[in-house]
Amino acid sequence: MRRHCAHNVSAPLIQRPAPAIGQTINFLVVFGKGVGYDGRALFPFMPYLDFRALSDEDLASIIVYLRTPAMPPVRKQRPTTQLIFPVNYLIRSVTQPLEGPVPEPDVSTPEKRGKYLVTILGCEACHTPTDNHGQPLPGLEFGGGLILDGPWGRVAGANITTDPSGISDYDEALFTQTIRTGAVKARHLSQIMPWHTYRGMTDEDLAAIFAYLKTLNPVRHHVDNTEMPTYCKICRRTHGGGNQN
Repeated sequence: MRRHCAHNVSAPLIQRPAPAIGQTINFLVVFGKGVGYDGRALFPFMPYLDFRALSDEDLASIIVYLRTPAMPPVRKQRPTTQLIFPVNYLIRSVTQPLEGPVPEPDVSTPEKRGKYLVTILGCEACHTPTDNHGQPLPGLEFGGGLILDGPWGRVAGANITTDPSGISDYDEALFTQTIRTGAVKARHLSQIMPWHTYRGMTDEDLAAIFAYLKTLNPVRHHVDNTEMPTYCKICRRTHGGGNQN
């Protein structure tokens, strides 16, 4: 669905004269509900379902940043996103209204802070396998195996639970080093993993994310992109090391 259902064009996030995403009301609708400034439902490649969890204060901070001199206004006409039938109708059911203000999250512990960060970063989406309808497979949350096919090649999201088939051998130092460098010792991560963006996170934030990942239910699911892709009976997909499950 992600590859063939749409000609999806990303919109600019800088401020410019109306109609502009830089307007506060439009940001609230885009991030909270998934509706563009022109009223159309946005393709979920824009992860608004994760950004809905952003507190009002954090969303306001993003808006303020995008209005600073570091993000000067740019006017550029973008082509319209084209969705094929029936996706152009089905996508309308994905958008959801916000029930009310989004309060500040409870970040009183590293684990709670990490849960908030993992949620708004959308980590589960790439690290959880899905069925033929794009729905997450129950019991495999964060267990890896989602096939990501693109210019970076064909890879599967890693198992980031503490099961021995996941990241049980990681400590906080190795996790932080991996995100900072894009490599697990001598093995380099695929560029589809946005470590190059996350590397700017503070040590406190990365430690919190790792603390939260350690609280997840361990999922036994061997996923290794350095191995030959084989059929996996657990996620019913073909990925590296699949025959070891």
